[in-house]
Amino acid sequence: MAEFSPVPLTLEGASVLHQFFRFDWTHWKGCAPSERERIAGETAAALTEIEQDGSGKVHTALYSQLGHKGDLILVHFRDSFEALNQVELDLAQTPLCDFLELKHSYVSVVELGLYESTRKTYEAAAAKGFAEHSPEWDAEIAESMKRGAEAMRPRLWPSVPESKYLCFYPMDRKRGEQVNWYTVPFAERQRMMHEHGLIGRRYGMQVKQIISGSIGMDDWEWGVDLFADDPVVFKKLIYEMRFDEVSAVYALFGQFFLGIRLPLEKLGGWLEGKL
Repeated sequence: MAEFSPVPLTLEGASVLHQFFRFDWTHWKGCAPSERERIAGETAAALTEIEQDGSGKVHTALYSQLGHKGDLILVHFRDSFEALNQVELDLAQTPLCDFLELKHSYVSVVELGLYESTRKTYEAAAAKGFAEHSPEWDAEIAESMKRGAEAMRPRLWPSVPESKYLCFYPMDRKRGEQVNWYTVPFAERQRMMHEHGLIGRRYGMQVKQIISGSIGMDDWEWGVDLFADDPVVFKKLIYEMRFDEVSAVYALFGQFFLGIRLPLEKLGGWLEGKL
């Protein structure tokens, strides 16, 4: 692969926004019960309007957050960043917004890394005699990516899984003086990513994983969403991956956020202290 670009091809899909809120319980408790009931009802109705797309696919989900970092998490999948921005504006119009403080957010786009197919795609273009980055080369790559995007459409444009628990964290690959992922030869990175992926696939029946790219969009390079009905599986999966070469040598992790799925019909109960 030395004669080709060291950059693996990627496929991009849904635009993604994570929002992490602190809820102002003191302000809320100071409201009259009738006012709280009105606000809860109007907010649940507004969230119901944005929960699903026209086909019924869930593309916004609400979670009750555990720990000191916040109280509520909203995860949004949309077909564009403009649509994500509209979601932010829509939420700002809800009566519950007066009680919410945005503590953190994360912007990214669903990404599928193509280490395996990148080699095949480049070699196929070279076998046809196309010079790298020539119009013919670019057209060949574009056609291959188009086929891949169609085949991977369900993964690129997912609905929010119905799983009870969410684990989200951002991550980078190291770029230090002694250890730098981006200077490792392509073939070595391909090997390591293949072995890394095998671990995730072993947990495929227990965990739904959605990787989103955020280079140039947020402070880290990727965001990782894990969805499962047993939160302990998050620990087991991530712990096992710590021993994998990709993670053990080259990975840097940001904060972890854990949430419990909060169906919209239960929002009123949550606001009264009942999960």
